[in-house]
Amino acid sequence: MGTLKRTKISDILSQPVIGEQVNIKGWVRTFRSNRFIAINDGSTINNLQAVVDFENFDEALLRRINTGACVSVIGKLVESQGKGQQVEVVVDELDVIGDADAEKYPLQPKKHSLEFLREKAHLRVRTSTFGAIYRIRHAMIFAVHKFFTEKGFYNVHTPIITGSDAEGAGEMFRVTTLDPTNPPKTEEGEVNYKEDFFGKETNLTVSGQLEVETAALALGEVYTFGPTFRAENSNTSRHLAEFWMIEPEMAFYNINDNMDLAEEFVKYLAKYALENCKEDLDFLNKRGIDEDKQKPQNERNELSLLERLEFVANNEFVRITYTEAIDILKNSKPNKKKKFQYLIEDWGADLQSEHERFLVEKHFKKPVILYNYPKNIKAFYMRANDDDKTVAAMDVLFPGIGEIIGGSQREERYDVLKARVDEMGIPEEDLWWYLELRKYGSAPHSGFGLGFERWMQFVTGMTNIRDVIPFPRTPDNAEF
Repeated sequence: MGTLKRTKISDILSQPVIGEQVNIKGWVRTFRSNRFIAINDGSTINNLQAVVDFENFDEALLRRINTGACVSVIGKLVESQGKGQQVEVVVDELDVIGDADAEKYPLQPKKHSLEFLREKAHLRVRTSTFGAIYRIRHAMIFAVHKFFTEKGFYNVHTPIITGSDAEGAGEMFRVTTLDPTNPPKTEEGEVNYKEDFFGKETNLTVSGQLEVETAALALGEVYTFGPTFRAENSNTSRHLAEFWMIEPEMAFYNINDNMDLAEEFVKYLAKYALENCKEDLDFLNKRGIDEDKQKPQNERNELSLLERLEFVANNEFVRITYTEAIDILKNSKPNKKKKFQYLIEDWGADLQSEHERFLVEKHFKKPVILYNYPKNIKAFYMRANDDDKTVAAMDVLFPGIGEIIGGSQREERYDVLKARVDEMGIPEEDLWWYLELRKYGSAPHSGFGLGFERWMQFVTGMTNIRDVIPFPRTPDNAEF
């Protein structure tokens, strides 16, 4: 094989130089008529066609050009004679870098179900759909850091192993080095965690929020972007046991400042995707429209994927209190006609995604931010309002998904927070440092959390959260 340096297919297609000798390397998608090789190298959703004059090549070599094989091609870039591509490569030199058994390779050029592809998660990124998802995922990671950096925020790494339960949910993965069959015991017969690696019981974190508040009360505006873990035995299309969270925390922000930032943030991400992921989004948009055609009329999306992104990028978000939302829902047609799965009867009800989506898609036809929730359905650290019934919490609601962001102004008053911790029966020794922050130079502060995979579902139109993370971790599944 010649020494010509490899060029990415994305570079060739964005600035094609007709007549140029190029070297492309990638994976065979199809090989038709012993003549046309469709090659993809992952740099773009588009394949580049290589045209082989089979008389110039050994038959044994051509037999190795199977779907899934990795090849290197050197040849001249010419204007394409066929439909569907502007340019193609007329092959002078051809080499198979890695063979793929034609009969055993699982991803044949046909439509595969998403369930099947989850079983082949080590290979599924080679499909057009998952290639697009991975590239968009990278673009969104970059956009998150770009947004916060441009606003003067500092990125903080919070611990993955923690001794506290930030959400009070109790569904955490234990981290231990003790012998599971014969752990050391206390005199009372309980497991003696004093002999464990950390000298206490520890878990994988459910959120970096509590720890990142320490940085906000010193650096002003900070954010985490890290892995979080929930041992919730939930096998739904919306839950993962391992996922990534973006959690900004800002000193001197009240609930209104918090809502402003959340709205600005998701609009920025939506616009960034529309401007920088055009080809991948066009592909996923068409995929979504085709899928919708297979569904019954009442289950179809009213807006296409691109329309949903524009809907978020270009609409002012509606802001209403939880109390106003309950009144709207209580008097709504689906509630009166008992169409909601969970009927809204009284103030204090925990809203479900069907209610959130009704507000966004049917009632306001805009993204919605709900705020001032009942304190009984929210976390201990949210700032108590003067009515003693509600807290300064806020949720951002999106079409097709419901809640995508949850946040609040934090309780900065030591006495109020301590009373709330006692009231909820949370062990004070686990949170001594969090309470102490309120003793030494406390300040009003706010923050929110955006589950990155939930955002990825929104931006790709994928209905199952397992399809927007490379290797999903769910109950009974830690394959790969």
